[in-house]
Amino acid sequence: ELIDQNPLGKSSRSNPITYIKAYDAIRDLFANQPLAKMRGFLPKHFSFNVEGGRCETCQGEGETVVEMQFLADIHLTCEDCNGKRFKEEVLEVQYKNHSVYDILEMSVEEALLFFADHKEIASKIKPLSDVGLGYVKLGQSSSTLSGGEAQRVKLASYLSKGKAQEPILFIFDEPSTGLHFNDINKLLQSFNALVENGHTIVVVEHNLDIIKCADWIIDLGPEGGNEGGHLLYQGPPNGILAVANSYTAQYLKQK
Repeated sequence: ELIDQNPLGKSSRSNPITYIKAYDAIRDLFANQPLAKMRGFLPKHFSFNVEGGRCETCQGEGETVVEMQFLADIHLTCEDCNGKRFKEEVLEVQYKNHSVYDILEMSVEEALLFFADHKEIASKIKPLSDVGLGYVKLGQSSSTLSGGEAQRVKLASYLSKGKAQEPILFIFDEPSTGLHFNDINKLLQSFNALVENGHTIVVVEHNLDIIKCADWIIDLGPEGGNEGGHLLYQGPPNGILAVANSYTAQYLKQK
């Protein structure tokens, strides 16, 4: 599995909560509320992707698009649902005084607190927090996520599966890009969790904090372009310190 920084999906409907398969449990929860049962609502009524409970004016997008011939298209908040994506009668179904729209507007950290007593949902959301995405909204469109954020959502989706899958060789392409040191620490913890679940990880990386934590280093160089591509060293991190023409070794000594 190549875990790169490409978008999660081409559709604006894709978001973190659907990508990690946690939205199904949330829809089931709302379908089991007394008002939902009284109105005959099924889990599908709490999805903005299919007919039933979504606002049909904007087809669950929350906005309407005015196509311009020579200018960029204009995106307007849907007047019927005020950007909430669902019909009013669906939004009237609430869990702990929150509608399904309110849930989608929560950040990952807010949702973990909100669903603290609902272990099934909390356990599915937690991997997003584990990879440093606690600030992202559950229903945030994947098209607004950066490459690094999309990469970590993909990582979270595998963490959420636990050990119930065949061993996988993961290849990560520059996962530390744009990350704060604290987030790099979370990333390393996530890598360790994958390894403990029986998987193997290859990381293409220049960040020294990640390199020094590796079990095995393959150092290519000594320069870039035509003057690079030679195998300078392969082995445990400590061994590279003796390689005189390795830039990686020079900087690791300073760490």
